[in-house]
Parts: sequence; structure tokens; C-alpha cells
Amino acid sequence: MAKPPKKPSGKTTPAATGDMPQIDIGLSTGDRSKIADGLSHFLADSYTLYLKTHNFHWNITGPMFNSLHVMFEGQYTEAWTALDAIAERIRALGYRAPGSYAEFAKLSSIEDAAVADDSDWREMVRQLVLGNEAVCRTARKVLKTADNAGDDPTVDLMTQRLNIHEKNAWMLRSLLA
Repeated sequence: MAKPPKKPSGKTTPAATGDMPQIDIGLSTGDRSKIADGLSHFLADSYTLYLKTHNFHWNITGPMFNSLHVMFEGQYTEAWTALDAIAERIRALGYRAPGSYAEFAKLSSIEDAAVADDSDWREMVRQLVLGNEAVCRTARKVLKTADNAGDDPTVDLMTQRLNIHEKNAWMLRSLLA
């Protein structure tokens, strides 16, 4: 079951700059910090969901094996590519992207839970529905922050991710009907 969303930590750290000029991309430092912090939470949720989907792909058994094995593979493959785009957006804003399991565990609103019985495909699907919906909720928060700041690239990225995760949640939920 998904944990309630966590509040942003406010501890986003700018990337090391050395002798580089200050970032001036038309967004204030405060806005960039808030957006990067939200994107860090979004990256953590996305990575946790990616890992859970990949885990279920590897471990599914039973009568739904083939169809879910293929479906999960499609979802985790698409998610893997998206993780890079999210992290690179954080970097473009001038901040360090989280990249460890410990960081992701602190930032994610998705519970890292396995399924005790690998043939319990309904529980796997249920957890992935909840995970995709949690990713959507986090994306909407980031989208609102980015939109208020006039950060169109982040708005575009969040809009694309919402489209994917809403569709995934719908398709998975349909299996449980």
C-alpha cells in the first residue's frame, strides 16, 4: 500500500559550480530549488515503481504469467528510459539528482513491498495500480510548482509522465475488474 506523500524536505543542494557562471535560465534560484526538490521526489517514486514492476516481471508465476510478464516488461522498459530524463531535468536546473537506494527510500511515497506468493498476480497488479497512481499524484504537485514558475520543460515532462502513468493504472486496474 502506498504511503501518504511526504512534504518536500527543502534540502535540495545545488550542484558544485566551481568557476562556472551562475545559472540564469529565466527561473529564480528559489523556483529552481522547489522544482528540483519536487522532481527528486518524483524520481524516487518513479524509480521505486520501476524496481517493483521489474521485480514482479521476474517473479510472476501461474496462469497469468505470459500476459503479465510481457505487460510488466513493457512498463519497466518505458520507465527506465524516463528515469534518465527526470534526473537530467534536475541537473539542468542546477541541482544534484538523488541516485541511491537510501535517498530514494527517504524521498519516495511508494512502499517498497514484495508479494509473498509469486502466483498472487492480483496483489502484484493491485500494488502497481497504487504505485502508478502515487506517481501521478507526485507529478501533479511538480507540474503545479513548475507551471507557477513558468518552467515549461518541466511542465511538459510531467504532462508526458502523467499520460503514461494514468494509462498504466487504467490498464492494470482493468485486469482486476
